Amino acid sequence: MLLKSGAALVVAFLTNGLRAQTSASLSDCHNHGATRYCVLPNGEETAVPSSITEAPSVATAAPAVADAQTTAVTSCHMHETAQFCIKGDGGEVMAIVTASAIGPSPPAQYTGCHSHGEELFCYGPDSEETLFAGETAAAAVQTGASSEGQNEGSSPGGRNCHFHAGVEHCLEPGESEGGSAASAKACDKVDRSYNMPIRIGTLFVMLITSSIAVFGPILLVRFAHVHPGGYIFTVLKQFGTGVIISTALVHLLTHAELMFGNECLGELKYEATTSAIVVAGAFLTFLLQYSSFRLSDARSRTVASKSGTQHAESMNGDTSDKSSQVQVSTTDHNHRMPKLDDPLSVLILEMGIIFHSAIIGVTLVVAGDSFYKILVVVIIFHQMFEGLALGVRISHLSTVSLLTKLLMASGFALITPLGMAIGLGVLDSFNGNDKATIVAIGTLDAFSAGILLWTGFIQMWSFDWLYGDLRDAGAVQTGLGMFALVSGLVAMSVLGRWA
Repeated sequence: MLLKSGAALVVAFLTNGLRAQTSASLSDCHNHGATRYCVLPNGEETAVPSSITEAPSVATAAPAVADAQTTAVTSCHMHETAQFCIKGDGGEVMAIVTASAIGPSPPAQYTGCHSHGEELFCYGPDSEETLFAGETAAAAVQTGASSEGQNEGSSPGGRNCHFHAGVEHCLEPGESEGGSAASAKACDKVDRSYNMPIRIGTLFVMLITSSIAVFGPILLVRFAHVHPGGYIFTVLKQFGTGVIISTALVHLLTHAELMFGNECLGELKYEATTSAIVVAGAFLTFLLQYSSFRLSDARSRTVASKSGTQHAESMNGDTSDKSSQVQVSTTDHNHRMPKLDDPLSVLILEMGIIFHSAIIGVTLVVAGDSFYKILVVVIIFHQMFEGLALGVRISHLSTVSLLTKLLMASGFALITPLGMAIGLGVLDSFNGNDKATIVAIGTLDAFSAGILLWTGFIQMWSFDWLYGDLRDAGAVQTGLGMFALVSGLVAMSVLGRWA
């Protein structure tokens, strides 16, 4: 018995000594929730059992540690993006600075601590004053930041919401765009409050700016007698050409691809759906114009043939008959050349613009308030550029009356406000991530892209530069036209950053 008691005393002595040695090697112990953390001699933070840190020796040493830290916070460490430090009484405080301000190498301590009222300030290695908050205040700060971010760019429930082609798409916290963790909740309609007065006011602003852009060139030609072949209209025409081509590729084609790539639609069995619809739009545009030209050409041939026959019979074989035949042949050849002042060509151009302008109006109105103001400014410029491009082409129509030109321009001026009015009507029920909505918007965007690609490349760009006035234009007019063309391409491409 005596031997057993002695052995027990030896074991207890060794255990207490080991515990004291272990606790003495730990410092700056603190809690994160229910877990106890201490700092090792090498500076690393580690979770430790509470039995080790509850040794009397630690309690005895605590006042000395506290006294040593009354003017500094030490053992600073990171938890995700926030930096925490230990103050003199062993409590934990959080540095009120952003992760980017802390940098890749956070300071291990802050010195020169002092108070302003109830707030604690300390100096970092760069001598910059930093505010520290206790755990309760830090939690309040983080909650406030989260609420502010939710008001600006997030939806209720903490979801991160953003916009693709004006259609809202939301992700749960921690989800990535296109990641496998994307939740089905991201496809649900997001209920939010909308600023109705600003949306109604924007409708009239859009009507006015679109009207000025599309009616301006027509009225300039009619009342200011600006020559369609002069420098001013060369610049306007080529700027409009660049706008149309950039709209087709940067805006419509990109938006269509985003629609058909939306996770809410699911995986498409045919990956080239967007490109196929673009090809269909371009081909149908070509087919319509080709059929129109063939019918017009056949009618002109019939009229010219009858006129030539009647003239030949009246001359009874006069030598001037050869000259008449040459004139008929020349007239027929000139008619077969492509013409951009054909009303059908301009109507097809307008049709391609109107399709996606209606979509723009709807998606603009249903966009969240955090994105709405930026989107409005971008869409106003977008519609002004397109209206200018269409107005210039309408003003060149020499075979239609002024009333017809104004009616054609009115279609463009009214379509976007009409789309906005429709959007206001369905504001409480519109879900941009509904499968039917995605397919409808993606199809119209892709089809419109095909129409504008054909019209922009064939009827506008190639005609003006290979067959039109710019083929033999002087250096000044050619330079202005080229500069305007590139400016139109760049301007509309830049707007593609936001819409």
